[in-house]
Amino acid sequence: MIATLRLVCDSGLLVLIWIVQLIIYPSFAFYSHKNLFTWHKIYTKRIALVVIPLMVTQLIISLLQVYTNPNIYSILYSIMVISAWLLTFIIFVPLHHDISNEIETDLSIKKIKLHNWSRTVLWSLIFILTIYSTFKPW
Repeated sequence: MIATLRLVCDSGLLVLIWIVQLIIYPSFAFYSHKNLFTWHKIYTKRIALVVIPLMVTQLIISLLQVYTNPNIYSILYSIMVISAWLLTFIIFVPLHHDISNEIETDLSIKKIKLHNWSRTVLWSLIFILTIYSTFKPW
């Protein structure tokens, strides 16, 4: 049950982060500033409805697995999940705040597209670890 839920969350976040990286963030450059500010406020509320449940569930699973089965896979998984949280709340929440509040918008958009590669790689590695630790042959 937990392994399936973990796979669902990690798969969902993997697909989501690649869509954000390749489609959503680059599309910000095609909006006029006025339209971007209007859309961005709507976008952040809607994307949160998808992201927050997945990230919270992923965090709970990671902590539960470290507590119940502390091994190299569960510890590494938890470190990566916590790192994704830290990146999100230290870097991306403030950048989205700046965009929504029209603060250094062009610079914030450039930063968000560039720095999001860190989360894209991280959630990709989380997914690979989940696949490996779930389906390893031994």
